[in-house]
Amino acid sequence: MSRLRIAALFVVGAIAVTPRQALAVDQVHDEIQVYNAEIAGVGQWTYEQHLNYAAIGQTQPEFPGGFTSNHSLQGTPEFAYGLTPWWEAGFYLPFAVNGAGEFLSDGAKIRSLFVVPDAAKRNFFYGVNFELGYELPKFSPTPWQLEIRPIIGVRNAQWELIANPIVDVDLNTGEADFAPALRLARNLGEDRFIGLEYYADFGRIGGFLPLPQQSQQLYAVTDFKVNAIDIEFGVGYGFTPGSDGLVFKVIIGYAFPVPGKSNDGDSAPNTPLAMGVPARASQTPLITK
Repeated sequence: MSRLRIAALFVVGAIAVTPRQALAVDQVHDEIQVYNAEIAGVGQWTYEQHLNYAAIGQTQPEFPGGFTSNHSLQGTPEFAYGLTPWWEAGFYLPFAVNGAGEFLSDGAKIRSLFVVPDAAKRNFFYGVNFELGYELPKFSPTPWQLEIRPIIGVRNAQWELIANPIVDVDLNTGEADFAPALRLARNLGEDRFIGLEYYADFGRIGGFLPLPQQSQQLYAVTDFKVNAIDIEFGVGYGFTPGSDGLVFKVIIGYAFPVPGKSNDGDSAPNTPLAMGVPARASQTPLITK
C-alpha cells in the first residue's frame, strides 16, 4: 500500500473517532424562547420556569470535561421586576440534570431589558436585552459571557413575526458568536397561539462554521393560558449534526399582582408576563407607530 493511501486512511480514521465536540456549537439550552418586547408592569414581579429536555442530544462535550446534552433536562427559574414602562430587570439561576441523573448548577445571570412602551399594543415593536452570565467550568471553559439580544417585531390581529438577532460575547476572549432566533405565530384568539420558532448558532462572527457544524433547529410551538398561568410548549428538531436532534421545551409563567393596584380595569399592568412570552392579543386598538 502506498504512503499516500496509508495517510488517507489515517485521516479518515481520525475523523471517524474524533468526538462530536467539533460539531456541537452550543449544548447549553437553559432558555429557548423568542423575546417579544413585553415586560412586567411598573412595580410588578413575574416568574417564569423554563424546562428543556433533549431526547436526542449531543453525546460528546464541546471541550474536555464539558456538559453533554443527550438525555439531559436543562432549565432556569427566572425572576423579573418592572422598573419603568420601558425597563425591566431580571435574574436567572440556570441548572441541568444530566443523562446520569446528576444535578448541576450553571452559575447565575442578570439582565436588563429596554423596550418601546406598550409593546403588546403596537403593530411594530422593538427593544434590546443585555444579559450578563457567570458560567461554571462544566458548561463553559471561560466564565464570563454577555448576550446582546435586539428585538424587532411586527404584528396584526392574526399574525406576529419577531426576530432576535442575538450576539453572544465571550468577555474573557472577546470573541462573538451570531445566534439568531425567529418566531412566526398565528393568533387563534382567547390567548391561544400556534407557530414556528427557529434557533441557530452560526459560530464566530467573521468566521462562521461550516453548515454541518452549526446548530440549526426548528420548533413547533403552542401558547395558551390556564387561569392566571401562561404556558408555552414546543417540540424542536435539529437539522445538522451540530444540533440537538429532538428537544421538548416548556415555559410556565405567572405575573404577581402589584400591591395597591386592582387586577381589573385600567390600573392593572397591561402585560401578563415578563419578556419573552408570546404576545397576547390586546383588547385595545393596536398602536401603529
